[in-house]
Amino acid sequence: MSISGIEKLEFGVEDLPTCEKFIKDFGLQPVVQQQGDLYREFTTLTGAKVVLYPQNSGALPPAFEAGSTLRRITWAVESPTALATLQKKLAPMPGFHQVGEEFECQDPNGMTVRFAVSAQQPVSLPVSPINQWGDVRRIDQASPVYTQAQPVNIGHVVFFVEDLPATERFYCDELGFQVSDRYIDRAVFLRTQVRGVHHNLFLLKLPNRPRGLNHVAFTVRDIHEVIGGGIAMNKQQWSTFLGPGRHPISSAYFWYVNSPTGGAFEYYTNDDYLTENWQPRELEHSLVSFTEWAVEGGIDHDTRRQHHKTGAL
Repeated sequence: MSISGIEKLEFGVEDLPTCEKFIKDFGLQPVVQQQGDLYREFTTLTGAKVVLYPQNSGALPPAFEAGSTLRRITWAVESPTALATLQKKLAPMPGFHQVGEEFECQDPNGMTVRFAVSAQQPVSLPVSPINQWGDVRRIDQASPVYTQAQPVNIGHVVFFVEDLPATERFYCDELGFQVSDRYIDRAVFLRTQVRGVHHNLFLLKLPNRPRGLNHVAFTVRDIHEVIGGGIAMNKQQWSTFLGPGRHPISSAYFWYVNSPTGGAFEYYTNDDYLTENWQPRELEHSLVSFTEWAVEGGIDHDTRRQHHKTGAL
């Protein structure tokens, strides 16, 4: 299909200076702005954007939950022709309106979704090979140690949803997303294209949990950058939600950091790449299916050991 991934995330936040510091510490690069602009824009290495606005900004659509949170997600479309085709298809949707060459509407969960021709550029980065039994690729070379992460792109977004079937139908039937895996009666992992990473969108329904943002995730080049990024955030006094760890359902290594923008920000790498030959799995939602292993509270920068409020191990 024509949607290739996430182009932009726009947040409405209660404390703009604190959120700006968080985004910079996380490793996103500020975009030069005109004096007096009432927003802050940042970019990944590919050019995917994160934009921060004051919570009451008139540039944002209504929030789908209280407090600082994501207010609009822009999905990247591959060409102007594909964008025009999608525009005709989505014209009957609630909240539909044209915004210059782009357009937006609301999904069944109340999130404003915009569509734009992608301006991202491919990035070629050096990635240190790994050595495994019978497959030695790194010779006379040490693996890197990162002092800060530099997110390559925006990999996926996770929402709490109130009506899981209706929201899934919108993304699959209207936008052509593909089901990668499912937690029975609880959640679904969706990717934008038949051939692609394990998921660009994860929809999660929990008992007594209203709609809202769970987290946004950024791809980094390898496991070493996941660890380096997480430790760097700890050094800057940002709290770890969970990590480092590994998700067996997507094979990804992760580190989640609590974010003042709402929800959490995640570094991750090594997720599965799926094709038309993949058969979606139906799994029970459990601790075992969620994480193979994880460090509670993160790793303390000073001791390089598991972080405990009562003291290092």
